[in-house]
Amino acid sequence: MIDFCNISKRYGTQTVLQDASFRINTGEQAGLVGPNGTGKSTIAGIIAGDISPDSGEVILPNDTQIGLLRQQIAPQHLPMPLLAFAESGATSLQNIEEHILATEQQLIDSTGAERSRLLDALGELQTQFEHAGGYERRHRTEAALDGLGFMPEDQHRTMQQFSGGWQMRAALARTLIADPGVLLLDEPSNYLDLPAVEWLQRFLRSYRGTLLLISHDRYLLNTLTAVTIEVANARTERYTGNYDRYVQDRAARVETREAAQKNLSRKIEKAEQFVNRFRYKATKATQVKSREKMIARMETVEVPLAVRSRGTIRIPPPPRAGQEIVRLEQAGFSYDGNRWILQNIDLRIDRGQKIALVGHNGLGKTTLLRLLAGMLEPGHGRRVLGHNVVLGYQSQEFADTMNPASSVLEIVKQGAHPATREQTLRGMLGGFGFSGDAIEKRVAVLSGGEKVRLAFARLLVNPPNFLLLDEPTTHLDIAARETLEEALQQYEGTLCLVSHDVTFVERVASSIIAMQPPGIRRFPGTYREFRDRLATETTTDPTPTKTTEDTAPLSSKERRRQRAAERQTQQQEERLLRRQISHIEKQIAVFEDEQANILETLSDASPQTDFEATNRRLSLIQSELAAYTKRWEDAATALETLTTD
Repeated sequence: MIDFCNISKRYGTQTVLQDASFRINTGEQAGLVGPNGTGKSTIAGIIAGDISPDSGEVILPNDTQIGLLRQQIAPQHLPMPLLAFAESGATSLQNIEEHILATEQQLIDSTGAERSRLLDALGELQTQFEHAGGYERRHRTEAALDGLGFMPEDQHRTMQQFSGGWQMRAALARTLIADPGVLLLDEPSNYLDLPAVEWLQRFLRSYRGTLLLISHDRYLLNTLTAVTIEVANARTERYTGNYDRYVQDRAARVETREAAQKNLSRKIEKAEQFVNRFRYKATKATQVKSREKMIARMETVEVPLAVRSRGTIRIPPPPRAGQEIVRLEQAGFSYDGNRWILQNIDLRIDRGQKIALVGHNGLGKTTLLRLLAGMLEPGHGRRVLGHNVVLGYQSQEFADTMNPASSVLEIVKQGAHPATREQTLRGMLGGFGFSGDAIEKRVAVLSGGEKVRLAFARLLVNPPNFLLLDEPTTHLDIAARETLEEALQQYEGTLCLVSHDVTFVERVASSIIAMQPPGIRRFPGTYREFRDRLATETTTDPTPTKTTEDTAPLSSKERRRQRAAERQTQQQEERLLRRQISHIEKQIAVFEDEQANILETLSDASPQTDFEATNRRLSLIQSELAAYTKRWEDAATALETLTTD
């Protein structure tokens, strides 16, 4: 159990926490949520004992090991090999192991009764080591490192050989493998890719201790937590349920308490009117005194304070581009001329598509995004940009490209056409949540969410019709992510993005490109449909089918449950296939229209017609039509088989 009792904490003149209290019961998995800068990391530090509160206390169970994911690697750990570093978090196991080694050393020269005593002690230590999972530690550590994206050959590299992001992955593995009684995770998904986030979710689902998860990842909060602690305006408040339930309950709680507060105010006002009217009337003295006591006894109703506004992002309508936005033909790229990150990539992106690139870090997502944006040139093959395409590329380091000393207005002016009037820029900034004096703010004082809105304002002051975004949600709180999410859902142009936020990708992207080095694989549909498709493809049953003699007969209730589960699975597969068929049919229609236009051009050719380029394009379209027709036939056959079984 964690009792956080009346904690207050100030940093200089800023009050971060004021009489904050909450309880997390043993074995509960709680999410700690709130805007950036509200004190969530401070709460984790106070519970772990790294930060001292100004007042109040934290009550924890005796002898409970606390695991805290820290945001920096200690200098003494940098020379350690990765595997040894990840294993070193289990200090209790290490202590037992050291005692085992010391006892074995003492046994060498021992005799008689002393030897018998040491053998008994060694047996007890080995039993403790086994019960604590010591003999499975190496296997669990290797599995965790693999799940977080490390390669087997990485295990013997020292920590200082890894980048900061990979060091944080190693720190996460170290914290998880320690299997503490209380686990404090502060933004564990910040440096992960989508596959690693999903591995982390599966790992934490099996964790049986007390979890406090600080995260802006709604996927993790919704699938892992059953309690939500809100931190806002220096206060904390506990809600039962995951993040989505908290959002609903908070709105209902505010409404209920506001009504109770209004009702209480009316009662107090009525009582005060009676007191003021009859205060000096002797015949009403008893009633006046009764009303005064009633007013004194009335408890105020605390209404949750409004959380800081998340601002807005309004993307202006972009200029219309041609049907084809960009095309890669047999494109490849290598940074050193030896190892090809991408090779033989054939990819076409059409107007209006919203695509997410997914896969482990290091497989070329950012490289492919930069190739599409023209930031990199293919080592072989070529990139063809469509008609009237206006590019807008946002890198992961967007915040570093803005001068901290510049004002909001100055930053946007840098991206605007010189002839753009300042009044126009002010109006646009208002649409991004910067109005009035806010446009004079310096970049250095902006929050993470404000910096993202400003970066988008600078990017969109001349609206592109092809947006390419590399990890746009990093370091954004949930409110800022939702703002960006809504803006991109309504965006009328074409979008290609990389993000580690499962919910963000699920709600924004309608098509997936999976990195399968040195190539890619394209999936129509949402990220959830992509995962379902992969699960269907990789599902195998290694257990031999049992004969009726080996199998106990099912009860009628179990048979009904089994049939219901089979129907649900079939319905999900049927919906997925129908969506795939619909998408393929739309794409075939696009190619057929373009093929008809090309054939018409060839039949009525002029001396200026580029026959070589036109025929090359016709050949490519016909190849795409054949591939999509084959996919349609496969999906239609699968659907027919599914619905007639």
